[in-house]
Amino acid sequence: MDVVIFAAGKSTRTHPLTLTRPKPLLPIVNKPLLQHQLEALSGVTDRVFLVVGYRQEMIRERFGASFGGIRIEYVEQTEQKGTGHALLQCEGSVRGSFLAMNGDDLYAAEDLRALAAFHGQAALTKQVEDPRLYGVYTVGPDGKALSVVEKPEKPESDLASVGAYKFTDGVFDLIRSAGPTERGEFEIVTPIQMLIERGQFYVLRAKGYWLPIGYPWHLLNANEYFLEHFFEERNDGEVRPGAYISGKVSIGKGTVIKPGSVIEGPVIIGDNCTIGPNCWLRPGATIGNGCNVGQGVEVKNSIVMDGAKLPHLTYVGDSIIGASANLGCGTITANFRHDGKDHSSMIKGQLIDTGRRKFGAVIGDHVHTGIHTSIYPGRKLWPNTSTLPGEVVHRDKET
Repeated sequence: MDVVIFAAGKSTRTHPLTLTRPKPLLPIVNKPLLQHQLEALSGVTDRVFLVVGYRQEMIRERFGASFGGIRIEYVEQTEQKGTGHALLQCEGSVRGSFLAMNGDDLYAAEDLRALAAFHGQAALTKQVEDPRLYGVYTVGPDGKALSVVEKPEKPESDLASVGAYKFTDGVFDLIRSAGPTERGEFEIVTPIQMLIERGQFYVLRAKGYWLPIGYPWHLLNANEYFLEHFFEERNDGEVRPGAYISGKVSIGKGTVIKPGSVIEGPVIIGDNCTIGPNCWLRPGATIGNGCNVGQGVEVKNSIVMDGAKLPHLTYVGDSIIGASANLGCGTITANFRHDGKDHSSMIKGQLIDTGRRKFGAVIGDHVHTGIHTSIYPGRKLWPNTSTLPGEVVHRDKET
């Protein structure tokens, strides 16, 4: 069965991380998001149509023509005009029944297998606490969808669409006949509504995990989940005398753990890293390839991307550090409010509740911080920006 993955968007809500890479390449436990999706599709399909657009050359270079026995065919969406428009780009390529899924959500393999095996056209759904944020389905006793409403103010159920569907190739005619919305976009919900009216669309409830990646802090949520449920211990590096390791830890090839380092798992360290001396990697620390975590540095429940340098006397907590960033001596990421309330972060001019009591900084690629930089919780630094010695970052820094 063919699978279509939507991966063409610019993902502005995950800035500054997606200013320098497409969202499918954002790392979770040191693997790109798209890799997790392809691994979950093992045994479901032998061919994926990847709808690409923004920075597509990076995806093509990373994954090439195949992954894990799955052939990858790239379909370019030159203009992003909605999910229905993205699906239309695959007309004439997919065969018979097929799956279509968001490129920025993580699904349990068991649910994708169940969706593929389902007898009719269907949407995968999940019960959620606040359905107002999603497309919401009502369903009859026979499993047929009765309605779908996008972000309703008064939801009639708690079954949210998770962005994974099974269609037949007849859906393309429905998308065209429905035409664009007032915004000029072709939405996938429109042909679904038409199928519901005909009694030809079903709702399938997910039993496993669903991890949407809509905002930067969702990477931390997914990273925490994978560390807890899918951790693979290994030690392919060099642990020198005087280092202390406890719990589940993964150490990559060419990595050196120097004396005085304390590592409390779950912790993942990539290849060719230098860790220590005298540093503390606390649970949840995920260190990419080619990183340096040095003297007196503490990292807790954070994602540190490839090539980042944290050389001296720095605290990184519940944060995301971009590739090749360099944090000056004494850089501190604050991650807890004095009143204990959840943190908020500014997204496209709107303050968004992260739902996290612990949330630090989001630092883009190639950022350099000056010595003794202090960063307020939830603040973001754009790629290639820098701070002055002693600077206090109390607002997002875009220039």
